Amino acid sequence: MKAKNSDFARGLPQGALSARIFFFCGPDEAGASAAAERLVAALPEAGERVELTGADCKRDPALLGDEARSTSLFGGTRHIWVRASGDEAHDALEILIETGEAGAGAAAPVIVVATAATDKSRTAKLLEKRKDALVAMFHPPDLASVASAVRAMADAAGLRLGGDLAERIARSAGLDVRLAQSEVTKLALYCDADPQSPRPATPEDHAAIGAATEEDGFAPLVNAVLGGELNRIGGEVRRLRELGLNPVGVALALERRAAQLAQIAAKIGPGGRIQSLGPGDKMQLGIFFREERAITQQFERWSLPAARGSRETRLDRLIGRLTQLHRTLLANSQAAELLLAQELAEISRFAARR
Repeated sequence: MKAKNSDFARGLPQGALSARIFFFCGPDEAGASAAAERLVAALPEAGERVELTGADCKRDPALLGDEARSTSLFGGTRHIWVRASGDEAHDALEILIETGEAGAGAAAPVIVVATAATDKSRTAKLLEKRKDALVAMFHPPDLASVASAVRAMADAAGLRLGGDLAERIARSAGLDVRLAQSEVTKLALYCDADPQSPRPATPEDHAAIGAATEEDGFAPLVNAVLGGELNRIGGEVRRLRELGLNPVGVALALERRAAQLAQIAAKIGPGGRIQSLGPGDKMQLGIFFREERAITQQFERWSLPAARGSRETRLDRLIGRLTQLHRTLLANSQAAELLLAQELAEISRFAARR
């Protein structure tokens, strides 16, 4: 089965819960992850989450099937969550399917969130015609679609948003639905709202709890780090603290830019140049005039081989590292600022290499 990101705007596509393998891809990693979380919440018995990386699956393709057919430590249900890049999980999914058809037994639901992959990838082609699988590609959202998603979140939380507050929340989250959900949750707590006792929310309420926006500081920091501008990192980290930017939000901003660079690479191919793209292609890829110079410089740096003679690019390594950084920050909230600062310095040093 195939679905569009619009099918997840207010719920799940029809028949989604009948599938057992889910492949969420596309340049909007935030939207794909949010849809995957919504799916897990809707599973009748989600049980324990077992997390694997694409590198785990690529290194040992049989591991996914072993985990999916193993029981929880306490005998309960489980689901498998894989964060991959491109087609890293292809062989593991192929083995999972083949062993299942050979009589290996039922497997737990498998959810793969794959950055730098599309619905034309080998993995998508493997799954799209299967009744027990769902493939969905997520494109970068626009303001209207995220604002609509915010209104749905608010309805579920018992919030009544007046005026353009939904759009304001969408902008403050940088069009990232995960950050928007966090904002709505905080706003509901602040207003003492719940579905049984709805409360109105005003722009003043949001201003009291709102997170700093990407315009407040994410973009300059992202450009300094991924551009390898070592002389700017110290100042940007200080500004991060002064503005109170959310460390996870910064990581998400870096992930979005890395996903954008991966989408550009997929569009123009090896050795391609951004300058060869037409205005329509640039707009589709989110390359706007104000950021074009920075994105071009970053693309040229991160499309280089990761090591001499390697087929892996620097961008391949960056995506895996940012995924790990995101998990680390979520698991170590008290030390998040320090951990983020250390990782930003490491990434910028790697970007600065020639």
